[in-house]
Amino acid sequence: MRLEKTFRFEAAHWLPHVPEGHKCGRMHGHSFRVTVVVEGEVDQGSGWVIDYGIIKKAFAPLEQQLDHYCLNEIDGLENPTSEVLAQWIWDKLKPTLTQLFEVAVEETCTCRCVYRG
Repeated sequence: MRLEKTFRFEAAHWLPHVPEGHKCGRMHGHSFRVTVVVEGEVDQGSGWVIDYGIIKKAFAPLEQQLDHYCLNEIDGLENPTSEVLAQWIWDKLKPTLTQLFEVAVEETCTCRCVYRG
């Protein structure tokens, strides 16, 4: 069984390694959407894989670091592409959210990066 919990945050960034003149090399912002996916067996006693509140609690410190900040100024996100951000979130969540299966990052409504560790 898979469960998904989606989070939203606003943040600015620029991509330092794009070709000169590329629009993403300039400071800009996104309304990011992050979907955290866990996978596991349904517990017969509780009837669920994991309490959604546990996922929310695990993501809360990351949301505090990311929301309304410049991603480039956060350790590990100096080149904050969607790919780097997805892996950064995975690395932060995995130690406490052991059933983590996937992290998806959307920086626009048509661009999505999926990371599965």
